[in-house]
Amino acid sequence: MAHAWGYGPDNGPNTWHHSFPIALGDHQSPIDIQPSHCKHDPKLHPLSIKYDPSTAKVILNNGHAFNVEFEDSEDKSVIRGGAMEAPYRLKQFHFHWGSCDGHGSEHTVNGHKYEAELHLVHWNTKYGSFGEAVKHCDGLTVVGVFLKVGEAKPELQAVIDALKLIPTKGKEAPFHNFDPSGLLPKCLDFWTYKGSLTTPPLLQCVLWHVLKEPISVSNEQLTKLRSLYFNDEHHSPCHMVDNFRPPQPLKGREVRASFH
Repeated sequence: MAHAWGYGPDNGPNTWHHSFPIALGDHQSPIDIQPSHCKHDPKLHPLSIKYDPSTAKVILNNGHAFNVEFEDSEDKSVIRGGAMEAPYRLKQFHFHWGSCDGHGSEHTVNGHKYEAELHLVHWNTKYGSFGEAVKHCDGLTVVGVFLKVGEAKPELQAVIDALKLIPTKGKEAPFHNFDPSGLLPKCLDFWTYKGSLTTPPLLQCVLWHVLKEPISVSNEQLTKLRSLYFNDEHHSPCHMVDNFRPPQPLKGREVRASFH
């Protein structure tokens, strides 16, 4: 039976440890990144990201966020470098965001929260499948990208326009010919650390690469994210806002930087 978790007062992040005890583990995400405590590691490689737009498949509302999912049976959309020792294939991307008067990034930098955060989720090809990869501490790598309010992001608009097709939980629609590298900033400098999924089951299988440079999106684009609903079409409407987990204790982990 699936656990009914969410972001409300009765089922939100501060309750997840009841059903998922790993929530109190030593490698949980997100974290507050404190640049002055991050060690520059010259052995970290630059990120090399190559996405094939033809691998985009579907956009769906899962009742917690929306995912854009990719065909991952071949090495067509992969990321290399960073703290990774093998290529990782793109599985999906999703966002976390706040309400109209709040910031909704999951990671913070010196306690500063951005308006939203994009997560590009990849799995380690040496494990053969996403399902097998999540069983290992280096199974996934997630690239985190901060969003700040400013100019509209033209490359995001195709995603924004598709949201009207998936207003409520369980809705999905075909979503093809999309290159998510257009959602990345120009500079790919990053912080990296060992962590977890930020949603249940909170598995500690993620090598995080959080990019230093945010991308700019417009207020109108953020408003469209907030127009989605947590509920399915048969239940009373509840806007999808504040779908983020607060920063978790670092518990002695090292956060490395690819830059000085």
